[in-house]
Amino acid sequence: MSESMLSTKSGVESRRSGSAATRPSQAGGAPSGPAGRGAKGRGTKSQGTKATKGGKQGSNVLAHCVLGIGGLAMISPLLYQIVMSLSTNAEVQSTPPTLWPSVVQWHNFADVFTSMNFGSQLWVTVAITVIRVIGQVLLCSMAGYAFARMRFRFKGLILAIVLSIIMVPSQLFLIPQYQIIQNLGWLNSIAGIVAPGIFSAFGLFLMRQFFMGLPDELEDAARLDGANPFQIFFRVMLPLAANGLWALVIITVLWSWNDLLWPLVVTSTANAAPLSVGLSNLQGEHANNYPILMAASLMAMAPILIMFLLMQKRVMAGIGRSGLK
Repeated sequence: MSESMLSTKSGVESRRSGSAATRPSQAGGAPSGPAGRGAKGRGTKSQGTKATKGGKQGSNVLAHCVLGIGGLAMISPLLYQIVMSLSTNAEVQSTPPTLWPSVVQWHNFADVFTSMNFGSQLWVTVAITVIRVIGQVLLCSMAGYAFARMRFRFKGLILAIVLSIIMVPSQLFLIPQYQIIQNLGWLNSIAGIVAPGIFSAFGLFLMRQFFMGLPDELEDAARLDGANPFQIFFRVMLPLAANGLWALVIITVLWSWNDLLWPLVVTSTANAAPLSVGLSNLQGEHANNYPILMAASLMAMAPILIMFLLMQKRVMAGIGRSGLK
């Protein structure tokens, strides 16, 4: 029995010595079991994260390159217009075209004032734009609020009739509008140019959609506080529709500044015409002075460009909220 106990002790000691011998080798090597598999999984995840980040950076670089090329393609006509305004007429019409003038012709911008009544036409354009913007904002916002929030008889029918004007080409109204302006004695005047564009069915529809998107609880709370409809409109609803108003202002400014057909019909003198008519008169029947025309176009474009740079955030917010492109 003692011999069996001795053999058992020796077996236990041998197993202990074997396990002690294997511990250093395991400590020096990679861990085994679940811990080893977890560390290996974390290493694989980190490599996958790095690969994903690298892929995103590559896609961002590619997107910026594509956007940069597209932006350069969009701005290239403006850059070439600047080059043409600083060149001579022979260089503009040369083949192949001149990418940069041999001598910069700064006097082309000064020659604009001798070629057209730029100062008076700029004043007429600004006056027309300001009056139209004020009229559109006031009338279209009030009409849009009435059709969106108020209840009255034949509201749907009246709205359909007004919106049907959008589907009719504006050229069909030229003769009736001209006869009305002529009978009023407003030819060759700012009032005659402004009158047809002081209200628009599109502006009414745009403001109506904005007012319909506002919550009814605000109007109900103001009514409970004793506010009348005018107070509710001017103090509560109109400030909340600021993005819609800015969208309407942007559209009206661009349309009024570039309007050509109607001012060309109702004006016959250079002093009463806006810049759009003055620029069209610079184009001759047989020959054109392209540097003067390009210089005048840049000078006419400058106020709108400056306004966009100063009000860029509001321009983007107004157009983004209105869904226009």
